[in-house]
Amino acid sequence: MSSVFGKLFTLSSWGESHGKAIGAVVDGCPAGLEISEEYIQQFLDRRKPGQSAITTQRKESDLVKILSGVFEGKTTGTPISMIVENADQHSADYEQIKDWWRPGHADEAYDSKYGFRDYRGGGRSSARETIARVAGGSIARKFLKEKCGTEFTATINIDNNSIENAKKNGDSIGGIVSLTIKNPPKNLGEPVFDRTEALLAMAMLSIPATRGFEIGKGFEAANMLGSEHNKFADGTYGGITSGEDILCRIAFKPTPSISKTQMAKNKNGAFGEISIKGRHDPCVAVRAPVIVESMAALVLMDLWLQL
Repeated sequence: MSSVFGKLFTLSSWGESHGKAIGAVVDGCPAGLEISEEYIQQFLDRRKPGQSAITTQRKESDLVKILSGVFEGKTTGTPISMIVENADQHSADYEQIKDWWRPGHADEAYDSKYGFRDYRGGGRSSARETIARVAGGSIARKFLKEKCGTEFTATINIDNNSIENAKKNGDSIGGIVSLTIKNPPKNLGEPVFDRTEALLAMAMLSIPATRGFEIGKGFEAANMLGSEHNKFADGTYGGITSGEDILCRIAFKPTPSISKTQMAKNKNGAFGEISIKGRHDPCVAVRAPVIVESMAALVLMDLWLQL
């Protein structure tokens, strides 16, 4: 079960949703980059739970601690290890459904592939794992900002009333996150398999609950004439970045953990009705923008080191 992303600038992610902690190890970062816990914390604060009525009410401070790889406020060129302790797990909420496969979750797939799984909040399949991505991505984006002037901005346009209504009904909804990468480095990516857009797609679709990825005009391009589409800058040509802004859209499915009663199957193959307890986001896309930005930064940083 690999948990390592990247070739030269690598992120190793570890920890479970209801374990003692979540952590990340970044390897390949050049020495001399100014990094602090306070800097990383600003990005973790954007994704942490319990910040509004339309996110999960799990209360976590998500305070990061740097354990290695930074000395006197600068990276040393050695592995950067970071840890965020879990403090507000309610594992008992999952006890009643530990033998059931939750609809829309990875439960059955995990049991089938590995023969064992951590049923507390989904274990490694939980979106809480994305803490590691944000922590590692914060380092990549700082390097690219200082070296190339690259900036990552992701937003979501969604009606809060729709989210609140879904929550009241014990349900959930999906959403779309739009990403803009300004001033990306030129000449990143290869023309065949390691195309920049292909690597971005892989990175985005590795985020829990993602179901779609577009770059530039995306699926809209299929209904355009060549004379129309050629007027738009895509940011990548033949898989290689041009230095123009890169625009992407990522689709997130509705949160599968809902309190509404659903039909489910258990390990013995029997069917029955379950209602999932616990604290869950009625729309996972709300906290996703900083995760999307972080994954994009990891991709471009890794490609920059390959130039």
